[in-house]
Amino acid sequence: MENRPIQGQTARHKFGRFHRKQPGVSVLALTAFLISAPGAGFAQSASPGSTGLDVVVVTASRNVLEERIGALPGGADLVLTQDKIAETSNLTISRALATTPGVVIQNFFGGNAQPRIQIRGSGLQQNPVQRGVLVLQDGLPINRADGSYVVGFGDPAQAEAVEIYRGYLANRLGATVIGGALNFISPTGQTAPAGRLAASGGSFGQFGLLGQYGWQESDYDALIQTDVSRRDGYRDYNNSYRVRVGGNLGLRLSSNVNARLFTSYSALNFDVSGPLTASLLKSNPQSVFTGPTVTPSGSINPGPNVVRDRPERDADQFLIGSRITGIFGAHLVDMAIGFTRTEDSFRFPVSSGVTDTNGEDVTSVLRYAYKPDGAAILPLFEATAQYATGSAGRNYYLNLSGKKGALFGTDELGADTLSLNAGFNIPLGAITLSPSIAYSHAGRDNVDVYHQSTRPTAAYNPANPNALLPNGAVPTVGTGYDRGYEGFSPALGLSWRPDDANLLFAAVSRSFEPPTHDDLLATVNGTPNSSPGRPNPATPAAPAAAFATPALKAQRATTAEAGARGNAAPFSWDVTAYYSWVRNELLSLRDLTGASLAAINADRTRHLGVELGLTAQITPQLSGRIVYDYQDFRFVKDPLRGNNQLAGAPPHSLYAQVDYSLSKDWSASLDARWMIAGIPVDNSNTLYSAPYAVVDLRTKYRITDTFSIFGEVTNLFDKTYASSSLVVDQARPDQAAFMPGDGRGVHTGIMLNF
Repeated sequence: MENRPIQGQTARHKFGRFHRKQPGVSVLALTAFLISAPGAGFAQSASPGSTGLDVVVVTASRNVLEERIGALPGGADLVLTQDKIAETSNLTISRALATTPGVVIQNFFGGNAQPRIQIRGSGLQQNPVQRGVLVLQDGLPINRADGSYVVGFGDPAQAEAVEIYRGYLANRLGATVIGGALNFISPTGQTAPAGRLAASGGSFGQFGLLGQYGWQESDYDALIQTDVSRRDGYRDYNNSYRVRVGGNLGLRLSSNVNARLFTSYSALNFDVSGPLTASLLKSNPQSVFTGPTVTPSGSINPGPNVVRDRPERDADQFLIGSRITGIFGAHLVDMAIGFTRTEDSFRFPVSSGVTDTNGEDVTSVLRYAYKPDGAAILPLFEATAQYATGSAGRNYYLNLSGKKGALFGTDELGADTLSLNAGFNIPLGAITLSPSIAYSHAGRDNVDVYHQSTRPTAAYNPANPNALLPNGAVPTVGTGYDRGYEGFSPALGLSWRPDDANLLFAAVSRSFEPPTHDDLLATVNGTPNSSPGRPNPATPAAPAAAFATPALKAQRATTAEAGARGNAAPFSWDVTAYYSWVRNELLSLRDLTGASLAAINADRTRHLGVELGLTAQITPQLSGRIVYDYQDFRFVKDPLRGNNQLAGAPPHSLYAQVDYSLSKDWSASLDARWMIAGIPVDNSNTLYSAPYAVVDLRTKYRITDTFSIFGEVTNLFDKTYASSSLVVDQARPDQAAFMPGDGRGVHTGIMLNF
């Protein structure tokens, strides 16, 4: 059911908005009831069979969780991020997940700025607010209720591990996305009952401080954390900082019931350095763009005027949640509730203006697993019910030379998403049959509360881009909508374990992903020198729409995948190949200047890919790891784009790492990131970013059992390259589209364990 109010929906949304205004009351009451608990090894896992604080996981090593993820009939992985902290001065998401296949991350502005992250192409063309991946912290989403998320709120430096579920496996966690899910698992006082302090610094004004302390008593445990990082940046306008504090508290309520309360606060701020033209990328990659150039024959070098508009993002999120888990014989029950308060101010270039979004979301989750055979890796039956509801107020202001100008729009956004999933893992000797079914219902409503008859506009003289032209105004056109989406997503997985070390699997699945508010509501008709609603800077009175509210459908896909995981000394491997037939793919289009054109549904597309991870323990001292991703995402007989590649997807990417232990206390590693082929910037496939290879060198030395030092040289050969680009519909060769990657950097740090 698409774009039609579901029976009773309008009334429910009205009451929903009323109740969503005060979600904190109910969540605090519930967290008081669910107050928290000891869990041990990876207590906040979201993997099947370890729903929450599974006592089996509590008393076992991390290998138990690795074994469970390894038994799933699809693409899945576990990354132990605590092992990486001592190797790098700034553990970003791209660095933490570099060694896992299938998660493609393209850095935008370095440091903790907003990278583009996608799994199997879902949300490929979304940035700066992203969708397509369910991002969890200890099993509860940091996504807003409409599915959007700020990727910088996920902090791998404060995670013990990250679970990765690609494709349909994420449905079992309550996902309503095509791409997959990431779950950041926090350490606890049981898994990390000690202190840790790390400090680092280096090139580009980078500084980081990380602290953690956990303790355990007979009937409770607790842990607190903090992570502070800042940097001036590689480019001229490139400052960023991130502060995150958090902790969790656990209690064992009885011999078979545990609970845990966790909370965190994250604050992000970063300058948006913006894109450069290809010529500027080569000649001066540290510069920022000053907008189009007017010549006697017309305007050239389209792109945003970063020097004048000073784009930046300032966002923070407060999260509190609680989980309680009980094990009653063969039955495992996990209940969780979480509350987030998110404030997000984004100063876009003048073409979009300044957007302030403040909102609250509540998510409740109920998971159940039935495991009559205690020796089984996966439960025989599992079910998940997840409901997220939230509201947000959003104000739109003109961007006047980097300052907040007149208000031109105000919206009250509401969203609710219900996800139900049930599945079996039926053992048939060495074969396991895993059928499942998911149902999703999503509501997206917006009330336009801007009551003025006109919307103000502003513009600059293209020939003198710092000179304001006369103010303008356009008639107000309402932006309200009330949309409903629902769909079923069945799946069938089959796995064969010929021996304890190897697994082969195949699966066919359906998936369903509704649009977010950022898809359904967008500013339009802006230019590098004028605000939304003013497509010609010189005509302040010409009527034009300032917003678009496209009647989008949910995107759906049918995916077939097959793969293998296993090891045979000295090698281990993880490989998955997939093919997705996608209908109504959600694409966020931008014009050649980078200004929004609003989102569309592409009628038919297809996603073909291979995800490969290969590890070799060559000698006791020497090991290597290769991760290769192949992505061939295309339109299918599109009337405008034919069978072109979807813009933004790297066709071939390779990550290689070699680790060598020079002694029991001293080790070194060499990492290489290689984009083997050009990446299309536009859906018309007229402009590509160039292939590149970047090499990093790292070393660490343990001086005593408690004290160690580390150092790294990033971009060892000082390669000039575009780490990512804008994604536009139709490009031209002279436009500003390319985001420079960092030049050579030298960093060092110390770590103290006590």
